[in-house]
Amino acid sequence: MPAVFLKDRSLLSVGGADAQSFLQNLITTDIVSLAPDEARPGALLTPQGKILFDFMVWQDGDGYLIETDADQRDGLLKRLTMYKLRAAITLDPYAEEGVTVSWDDDAGSARPMRDSRFAKAGVTLSRLAGRHGDDPPSLYDALRIRHGIVTSGSDYALQDAFPHDVMMDLNGGLSFKKGCYVGQEVVSRMQHRGTARRRVVTVSAATVLPRAGTEITAGGKPVGTLGSVEGGSGLAIVRIDRAGAAMAEGTPLLAGETPVSLALPQWSGLVFPTSPDEASA
Repeated sequence: MPAVFLKDRSLLSVGGADAQSFLQNLITTDIVSLAPDEARPGALLTPQGKILFDFMVWQDGDGYLIETDADQRDGLLKRLTMYKLRAAITLDPYAEEGVTVSWDDDAGSARPMRDSRFAKAGVTLSRLAGRHGDDPPSLYDALRIRHGIVTSGSDYALQDAFPHDVMMDLNGGLSFKKGCYVGQEVVSRMQHRGTARRRVVTVSAATVLPRAGTEITAGGKPVGTLGSVEGGSGLAIVRIDRAGAAMAEGTPLLAGETPVSLALPQWSGLVFPTSPDEASA
């Protein structure tokens, strides 16, 4: 069973009588329906609907743990404190640093908090605070890339992406049924109008892919940007209308000078549109 310690992850503890309602009214995740053994993705958005902070969230006794990048934690804590006002909650850095992720096919293995993003892809992966393994992080990155699961910093910049861009509307991180939260009007409008054009794709090449940040083009025109890379496989966020049109026309797709193939994650149920009418359907 691979067990990878992610040392660059940190946690915040949210407790108190109002912890559930506080988070429910603030972040994209539907906290009320969160199962006791489930970790879901989520975000705190700007009023314009872009991702200000991204994280995983799960139950911890009567409260919650929020897992985010270590370099985001203090900023997220400060922003949550701004919204606290008179709510009966506590916000504290969690004592243990880092998070261990593990996965295998043994249904009898202990999986403290199952990651709903991987569950969508048919993979049972658990997240556990603290260090409980020493396998190389490249194993986890390869798993993420194979299943089209992105992370900020490596695959997109904060304040530059909408939740739809990173599949939060499909992976359990974005609720359209609960009440208002910061940025909710914008993402609801995108959902109902079907205006999401940027999406996560897996990238493959016959040779080693260039570094993250390399532009992907079709006929000399930008389509998207390469993110995480492991050898000849990678992730990117692209304009699927432009990529779909290029593939339909037989126009080569290039990451820098490297020919690449793009695929939408199978679990997403998405397909590349091949015409403007199809893109807006």
